[in-house]
Amino acid sequence: MKYAWIDEHRDQYTVSQLCRVLGVSRSGYCQWRVRPPSKRALANQALDAKVASIHQASRRSYGRPRIVHSLRQQGDSVSAERVRKSLRRQGLRPVYRRPFVVTTDSAHRLPVAANLLDRRFDGWQPDQAWVADITYVATGEGWLYLAAVMDLAGRRIVGWSMSETIDATLVCTALKSAWWQRKPSKGLLVHSDRGAQYASGRYRALAADLGITMSMSRKANAWDNAPMESFFKTLKVERIYQVRYDTRAQARLDIVDWIEGWYNRQRLHSANGFLAPVTWENAQLAA
Repeated sequence: MKYAWIDEHRDQYTVSQLCRVLGVSRSGYCQWRVRPPSKRALANQALDAKVASIHQASRRSYGRPRIVHSLRQQGDSVSAERVRKSLRRQGLRPVYRRPFVVTTDSAHRLPVAANLLDRRFDGWQPDQAWVADITYVATGEGWLYLAAVMDLAGRRIVGWSMSETIDATLVCTALKSAWWQRKPSKGLLVHSDRGAQYASGRYRALAADLGITMSMSRKANAWDNAPMESFFKTLKVERIYQVRYDTRAQARLDIVDWIEGWYNRQRLHSANGFLAPVTWENAQLAA
């Protein structure tokens, strides 16, 4: 609206100049200023406050779709278009995505498992199929490597391990962590890429001892492990790229807090019908 634009810029130019440029009368502008806000304006103000609160609570990671679902879960049935306009009015944007670098080392002669998962990422019950992968985090002390395990049913991260070295111990510790937390039945399918850590004798022996059926992606095909690739992108874009870690210990604490305190329990996941992983699991148990 012209009057609102004049009001926004009146500290830079005189009101008379702004009115003349926009072709409106000064008296009309003055009447507009003393007029009480319309119902629509008041509704927009209330919506803006809620949108800004959700955006801030999401650590500036939510865009329009998740904000719409968050509002609806709070009992506010608001259209996506109104949320888009609210974000635009306030200059709010989700943090942007950076290029993602794959860390898989598949240049080895170790045995690899067949791709049994075959991109069947949906339709699983809890603890029937897990996916695993490794990523790295820069700190002031050097690299910190993170191995994580995800339950495909609700996209919950069920196990993880961090170390300054990328080796078989890293992935074995993550798998053990997931196993002891979940205690799945025999026959669990665990999919990973064909990196040297997952193809190692130690990892294969551990999987056999736990009654796990191994599955591996095709060579140089990140899409075969898309849910884990997506998780690491989310972690890096929404958290790691937003902070600077001086020490590995600082990174460890922050990443665990993000995974367990935010991602698993609060962050809305599109694969779960915009429910957080823990919320989705609890709903399945209650059904």
